[in-house]
Amino acid sequence: MKLSDFLNQSCANLNHAGQLSRLILSIADAGKQIAALVAKGKLAGVTNKLDIINVQGETQMQLDISSHDIFIDCLSTTKLVVGAVSEELASPYYFDGYAVDAPYLVCFDPLDGSSNIAFDGVVGSIFSVLPAPLNAERSEAMFLQQGIHQIAAGYVLYGPATMLVITLGAGTHAFTLDPDTHVFELTHPDLQIPAHYPEFAINASRQRFWEAPMQQYIADCMAGEEGVRQCNFNMRWMASMVADIHRILMRGGVFLYPKDRQVTDRAGRLRLLYEVNPMSMLIEQAGGKASTGRASVLGLQPTQIHQRVPAILGSIQEVDLIDQYHQR
Repeated sequence: MKLSDFLNQSCANLNHAGQLSRLILSIADAGKQIAALVAKGKLAGVTNKLDIINVQGETQMQLDISSHDIFIDCLSTTKLVVGAVSEELASPYYFDGYAVDAPYLVCFDPLDGSSNIAFDGVVGSIFSVLPAPLNAERSEAMFLQQGIHQIAAGYVLYGPATMLVITLGAGTHAFTLDPDTHVFELTHPDLQIPAHYPEFAINASRQRFWEAPMQQYIADCMAGEEGVRQCNFNMRWMASMVADIHRILMRGGVFLYPKDRQVTDRAGRLRLLYEVNPMSMLIEQAGGKASTGRASVLGLQPTQIHQRVPAILGSIQEVDLIDQYHQR
């Protein structure tokens, strides 16, 4: 089934059905354009590092900027989006010429894991669609909505195949880009994460900065069959949230970016609005769970557009267990 046909069916009973379908198709088009740039790599000059530091304090690559520009251009053509929050901009971007009743806001990370580009590693784009408050003044406040209010969320993965994974609030579904027809085809309908899978994804180099509950959870996993878990675990880490979450959606496990003592000015490292919230919606719509260790991610009230939070996402039994470690 083509993405357009899927959207026509899935959006039929939703508010602004035709508009939501058009918006998702515009994001899919952005993904196709970025996939083409990623495939060209150094031939297109997109792997070059620039002498520019973004709002996150990170050195930008040409592909970061190109991907951001592609997203903005594709969203702009729909006339359906009032404004957008991007990882690459300090302040929201507001569109000119949008329809008076434009119903959407979009938050996005145009290129997650961009450091992987230098060695042809997997990267991706993440997005979240929120309702635009009626008659609201243009301000950051309009974007500060809990994750439970997301209308849609998803990501595009640029790997051996280009895949679009989306939820409209009724399951999580994955589409593969046919390189011959340039059409996204439904290949993985209604993904379901197993309740338990003995695999975790974490940046182990930061172990000394973790809180005691996370230290203990990982130690118990590493103890294997001889330990209290009585099970051997594998560890995976792709340095790309899209890649790690994709693996968990396909086979289970848990993704961990816990609270970190080294970054005393913020609660975590991943951004709530355009990384953790959309991924949490995808995970929970696939039967998993998303937590900070102390609270549900989707219930968090954002306080700023680039707010960072801890992230524990994946198989529900493991996330429940990690929550219990934090309650001890």
